Amino acid sequence: MGDERHQRGPGRRGGGRGGKEKLAVARRDTAAGTAWEFVHPRCSRRRKEDIEEVEAMVEAGETDIAHDELVWLLSECPDFLEAHVQLGLIALEADDVKLARGHFGRAYELGIRALDAAAAPAPLPYDLDANKPFFQAAKGLVHSLMELGRKRAALEVCQRLAPLDPADPLNIQAIARR
Repeated sequence: MGDERHQRGPGRRGGGRGGKEKLAVARRDTAAGTAWEFVHPRCSRRRKEDIEEVEAMVEAGETDIAHDELVWLLSECPDFLEAHVQLGLIALEADDVKLARGHFGRAYELGIRALDAAAAPAPLPYDLDANKPFFQAAKGLVHSLMELGRKRAALEVCQRLAPLDPADPLNIQAIARR
């Protein structure tokens, strides 16, 4: 039998379209108090192993195969933030800043929509694993916007992010100040 990892279609890992469920946010009690975290669609949670495979492909220099895998994952699960982030990183490596901005921007936009639907809850700490792809996308977006000479747009993203996690562990605010 062949390697199932690169097969496409509804028979793969339970397959079927999982894109009906949307990204959302929920309250979470932490040691530091109440915080908010993203609740990723079931289709993206089930594909954690696929993202790990994509990361291994990228490390091995197989970016074309990784790209194809990510595009397929997004066709099955459009709100899969980690897939958008990975495509943005691949685009940056290929010096395609406009494409990177598109992928990072899409993931950021999905997160903002979920936050707006929940009346913009805060804090949304980066330290919670479910929040990391959103902040990674925001960092990539701010970087891409700065590279494209769109400092005002980068500052708007930073302004929106600041109250969500004032600690700014990814130093996103510093990128826009350069």
